[in-house]
Amino acid sequence: MGNFVKEVSERACVVASDATWMEDAAIAQLIVTSQLEGMQRVAGMPDLHPGRGYPVGAAFFSTTHLYPALVGNDIGCGMALWQTDLRAGSVKLDKLEKRVGNIDGPMEDRAFVEHAMTAAGVRTCASEVSLGTIGGGNHFAEFQQVDAVFLPEALAALGIDKQHLLLLVHSGSRGLGEHILRTHVDAFGHHGLQTGSAEAMAYLEQHEAALRFAQCNRHLIAHRLLTNVRADGRCVLELHHNHVASATIHGKTGWLHRKGATPSDLGPVLIPGSRGDHSYLVRPMHPCQDTLLSLAHGAGRKWIRSACKARLFKLGTPTQMSRTALGSRVICNDRQLIYEEAPQAYKDVDSVIESLVGAGLVEVLARTKPVLTYKTQGGCCE
Repeated sequence: MGNFVKEVSERACVVASDATWMEDAAIAQLIVTSQLEGMQRVAGMPDLHPGRGYPVGAAFFSTTHLYPALVGNDIGCGMALWQTDLRAGSVKLDKLEKRVGNIDGPMEDRAFVEHAMTAAGVRTCASEVSLGTIGGGNHFAEFQQVDAVFLPEALAALGIDKQHLLLLVHSGSRGLGEHILRTHVDAFGHHGLQTGSAEAMAYLEQHEAALRFAQCNRHLIAHRLLTNVRADGRCVLELHHNHVASATIHGKTGWLHRKGATPSDLGPVLIPGSRGDHSYLVRPMHPCQDTLLSLAHGAGRKWIRSACKARLFKLGTPTQMSRTALGSRVICNDRQLIYEEAPQAYKDVDSVIESLVGAGLVEVLARTKPVLTYKTQGGCCE
């Protein structure tokens, strides 16, 4: 692993090169989290950045307790990748942008939603209306084109054809995860739940329901977009980034929490950059327990949201910000969000990938570039 896995305290490490942008506040949050009761080890990824009390872009392994607050309010947030039948060389951006339409509101075909819920094991709940919607923040759906292939055989094994566009969907459990965490915090604060307790079992049951909801949501988002652009697609990758699961690390059995981290023990993953940057399809080299079987889940924020508009509004209007240096377009008719999610607000994804490769954690299969990114038409369903 060379010098890419750095121990920052007795129970905390970060995966980073000397050039990786890493805020002191994020390291401090990581170290504080490592001192929670029952916590054995925490690992920050190259996209580590400060969160609300706990760092984002990290994994946490505890034994005697599990911590819902470490999973956060968007349980099941993750990404799914579809291979579409849209020929990359034939796509006209004006036509694609027009056909994408608006998927901010509830799905009109409620019978289809109910069928999808049944198939996914999702029970009826108050958040059902938000199924098939992306939400705000850093969530998005993006049509991508493969622009560099490094391991053709591995790419073919996944069923990915560089001649056709991919569709990446990044979203989670919407209001359901928020409701679950809020109910828990109101009752127990940010204290951990003792393993085997009735409270822990009740949370885990709700957590599993949110995971199913999040997966169903991503599939419905893809269905809406593919239907709108008159295309078919096949899901080739599906992963959660915010969740907790039982695990054994260095012979100890406990709870592995991920908050903005990609599993490294479930096969290839896509690690996206910002909306104006490349994404990388990578294959984990080996399941590394020192870094808690985890990888980066994206580029990671560099600027806090409240600072983005002040820094960027002189550089371009919202319309100008919807065009990227790579020639792609962004649909984001929220004048605040277009600045908050600007490429400049994120780390360089190349530095993130270089750290993972340098640590011997992954090999790169292919690189993709954005074609059209959908965030909101202005009616984000929160």
